Amino acid sequence: MSSERFPAFFDQVPRLVVRDPLAEFLGAAEGGVLEYGYADAVRLAGHSCPTVASAYALAHHALTRLFPGELPVRGMVQVSFQHPLDEGVTGVIAAVVGLLSGSAQDGGFKGIAGRFVRRNLQHFGEHQPLALRFVRSDSGATVHAAAELSKVQPHPEMAELMRRCMRDEAAPPDAQRFAQLWQDRVRRVLVEHWDDPEVFHLSA
Repeated sequence: MSSERFPAFFDQVPRLVVRDPLAEFLGAAEGGVLEYGYADAVRLAGHSCPTVASAYALAHHALTRLFPGELPVRGMVQVSFQHPLDEGVTGVIAAVVGLLSGSAQDGGFKGIAGRFVRRNLQHFGEHQPLALRFVRSDSGATVHAAAELSKVQPHPEMAELMRRCMRDEAAPPDAQRFAQLWQDRVRRVLVEHWDDPEVFHLSA
């Protein structure tokens, strides 16, 4: 029995259903159908923040656009990143994007007899118009994507509460208030601004 207790808004975030040919081949899921929710990204990252939220949303939006009217195929998408892997939060974004898309770096699954290869489907430090580029391996269809999280500003109390928490100066009610405000910003990113083109930029 799970003892996880996530914020209630996690259940309001759109889920993503994909088909993974490798999962089907190895009998891990009937028809290879897998379903992911925001909580899965949080489990992977170990925390919930605007970066994890934006990575989940961008991957969801991009995969849905790449496979209109059908289940996105996990492992059939290459993802390029504008920034190097070790720069800023690129690694966190890459991990979440990889969870949903099946794309991996050079340590990923090498495949079985040339099929189901997942390694080297992520590339970094690429010259491209937006932060991420998703490309279908079979058709070459492309979606460029980026998030502008500055459009979803933190609560005015956040900075001071974070400072006090980081210095171990916050009383328990203040620490709780900080956590609530932190997750409320994540909620606004994922729920209130899910379809906001000013926050999530997507183009072919």
